[in-house]
Amino acid sequence: MVARAIRYLGLVGVAAVLLTSCTHKYANPIAKQTDQPDKVLFDKAIDELAHNKFIESRMLLTTLINTYPDSEYLAKAKLALADGWYQEGDAHAMAQAEQEYKDFILFYPTMEESAEAQTKICDIHYNQMEKSDRDTMEARRAEDECRTVLQQYPNSKAAPEVEQKLRNIQEVLADHEYGVGQFYQKKGDFFAGANRLQTLVDNYPLYSQADEALWMASLDYRHLGDKWERQEVMNLTKLVKEYPLSDHVDDAKERLQELKTPVPEMDQAAYDRMKFELANRGKVGIMGKVFGEFSGRPNNVSAARSGAPQMTAMKPTIPANVPARAAGVLGTSGDITASVATDANALDTKPDARTADTAAAGATGADSQQGSVTATTASSVERDALAKSSQNPNGQKSNDKKQKTAKVSKAKEPKPSKKNDKKAKPADAGALPKPDLPSDSPPAKP
Repeated sequence: MVARAIRYLGLVGVAAVLLTSCTHKYANPIAKQTDQPDKVLFDKAIDELAHNKFIESRMLLTTLINTYPDSEYLAKAKLALADGWYQEGDAHAMAQAEQEYKDFILFYPTMEESAEAQTKICDIHYNQMEKSDRDTMEARRAEDECRTVLQQYPNSKAAPEVEQKLRNIQEVLADHEYGVGQFYQKKGDFFAGANRLQTLVDNYPLYSQADEALWMASLDYRHLGDKWERQEVMNLTKLVKEYPLSDHVDDAKERLQELKTPVPEMDQAAYDRMKFELANRGKVGIMGKVFGEFSGRPNNVSAARSGAPQMTAMKPTIPANVPARAAGVLGTSGDITASVATDANALDTKPDARTADTAAAGATGADSQQGSVTATTASSVERDALAKSSQNPNGQKSNDKKQKTAKVSKAKEPKPSKKNDKKAKPADAGALPKPDLPSDSPPAKP
């Protein structure tokens, strides 16, 4: 009994403590809480994000976005939600961060933070970019996103940094094309090798080994024979003019003299740019040479430091062995055109309205002109015949009489005599009687 009484008194004491702790004595409870609830949620979420409590921060920000759609902290909450995913860092979080940043740009395109959001999207793919001899999917996506920053937000604070990142990305993509062209050349497929190297130089002129690519492309055309001498001369001329400090300039000039082609003068602007690049090009350290092969990240020490990066997507060059008509250079002569009829009754008054006029369609061939004239003449004859038949209600009867008059009755053959029936030979079943020719006068009665 004593133990039971002690236990009862203990429970009563605990309940009294809880009740006293839950009671707050506020003189004016409304005036005591001066902060707005949306601001309280936002500040708490930012504090959780600063301590790397990503789940708690996302829950608070999501509550703020769903509960207070008209809050002044709505845009900041959406951006903080994307920053939380970006700060988390793994592959799934990066994909979610990209989607949140794109949603922010969609809802708030005129805010200054939109440029920051697009820059973060560029960084997401730039940090996942692999070396040139591996998959280039992330490099191409990074190129597109970084190009978007420069095109849509050219005056943003991050524009110079993004421009250099775009040069680094294009160095990786160009090096990938260079490796493919080198592989085809070693394999002996000179057309494929020359095409890949030509595409490289046309799309990425700032590539650190663009002069080497031009020289290799000229060697490919030299192996193909004299038929492709023009392409070889074109690559050698570009090498001498736009890459004057290359190690192959002297060999290119000598080859042009052998081909009896004038040697061009170097471009001074290209000379200054190449001199600057050679002076500011970085070098790979000892640790980079040792452990660089085991790293998946590209080494951008040889990327360009000046010059405008390519602002259009890479366009493959048409191989030199593709015929001109197959390549689409000559165009087509059978283009089909369509136009809206201005006259609503054209089909009723002009039966040949669907026939396109040669001059309106832009056709220049004699066959199309002759075909249109023939169609017009035939349609006009039919129109005249229909008009005459509609004007003469008795025309059908007169035509019937003429048709009856035009019919020619077959001449009756004389019956053979009974005496000669046995001697008469049967007529050839395959031979048909020759029909009498129609004449203008009616046939005579038999």
